[in-house]
Amino acid sequence: MSQTVVLKVGMSCGGCAGAVKRVLSNMEGVETFDIDLEQKKVTVKGNIEPDAVFQTVSKTGKKTEFWPTEASPCCCGPKKPVEPVDAPASEAEHVAAPSCEVIKPVAAASAEAEKPVEPVAAPSTEAGKQVE
Repeated sequence: MSQTVVLKVGMSCGGCAGAVKRVLSNMEGVETFDIDLEQKKVTVKGNIEPDAVFQTVSKTGKKTEFWPTEASPCCCGPKKPVEPVDAPASEAEHVAAPSCEVIKPVAAASAEAEKPVEPVAAPSTEAGKQVE
């Protein structure tokens, strides 16, 4: 059965990519592979097992991990957006969220946060002159 395995590999140069190419070229079951040095992404297709590809690429000594999936299922079901909550300035800390949700800071209701920043004058050029 043909599978596609996508890895994120710590490649920083053509030599790194060459090492990955060398081990994948010798791996049994690999039909095709693509190495994207800019994204540090390696895509391997063939009659392969994901863990075997991971172990083979790891032998290069480069940091290797499975490419993060964009929509991984959550144990709690679909995530609901968390709305910011205004709190007094003394309580402007993180609010604990239910499990699996991102923790967001609470927006502090403070007049200082809305004050414009006043510009500071640049030092004059005469300050650097010597006095005779």
